[in-house]
Amino acid sequence: MTPYYADESATLWHGDMRDIVPTLGLFDAVVADPPYGETSLAWDRWPTGWPAVVASAASSMWCFGSMRMFLDRRDEFDAWKLSQDVVWEKHTGSTFVADRFRRVHEHALHWYRGAWGEIHHDTPRLPSGQRSRGRAVLSRGKPAHTGDVASRGWEDDGTRQATSVVYAASMHGTALHPTEKPVAVLMPILAYACPPGGTVLDPFAGSGSTAVAARLSGRKAVLVEADERYCEVIANRLAQDCLPIGESA
Repeated sequence: MTPYYADESATLWHGDMRDIVPTLGLFDAVVADPPYGETSLAWDRWPTGWPAVVASAASSMWCFGSMRMFLDRRDEFDAWKLSQDVVWEKHTGSTFVADRFRRVHEHALHWYRGAWGEIHHDTPRLPSGQRSRGRAVLSRGKPAHTGDVASRGWEDDGTRQATSVVYAASMHGTALHPTEKPVAVLMPILAYACPPGGTVLDPFAGSGSTAVAARLSGRKAVLVEADERYCEVIANRLAQDCLPIGESA
C-alpha cells in the first residue's frame, strides 16, 4: 500500500481502519475519536468491532466519547481494562433536546491491556501558580481508602499533578472537521500515554489534530481516515505545518 501522505513525523492512510490497522504493526499508544453513533447524520456510524482491531496494535488507548456511547458499546471493549476518565470541558456546548442540561463536556477514557506496571503512563504536571516552599513535606498518613501505599517525601517544585478535568476551547467556528478536537486537549493525554519519541495511532483521523499534537510534543503519528475529503484536509494541514522556518504558509 502507498500512504496518502507522509513526512518525518506523520503518515496518513486512506480507508477503513478495520482493513488498514492490522497491516501497520505495533504502536506505543492509540488516540481514538470514533463516530459516536448517536445521530442520524450520514457520517455518524459506529464502526462495529473497531476496539478489538486496535487492541492488536497497542496496549494503551485514549478514546473520546459520550457516556451513552461507552455504555451502549461496552461489550466491544471486552479486550480492554479501564484505568481512568478525563473530562474535556469546552467553552460552549450544544444539545439536541431542550429538556436536559446543556452538555459542555466530553469524556476521554484511558484503556489498557496486560499488566498496569508494563503500561507507559506519565501524568503531566502543570505550574501551580504558587511560590515554591523549597522544602520536603513528609506525609502525615494516608486516607483509609488508599490501602497500603508507601509514604514518601515530597518536594515542591512549583508544579502540580494535572487534574482529570481539562479545559480547552472547542473548535466551534474554525473547525476543519465536524468533530475536531483541539490540540490543547490532545497534548496532555498524548504525553501521558505515549513516550517521547514514540508513535501514536489515530484510527479516526478527522482533521489530523493528533498528528499536530504529536509533532509539537516530539512524537510521531500514524493516521487512518475513511473519508478522502478529510484525507486532503489533513495532508494540506500537515504540509503547511512542515514548511521550513522563514517561509510563509
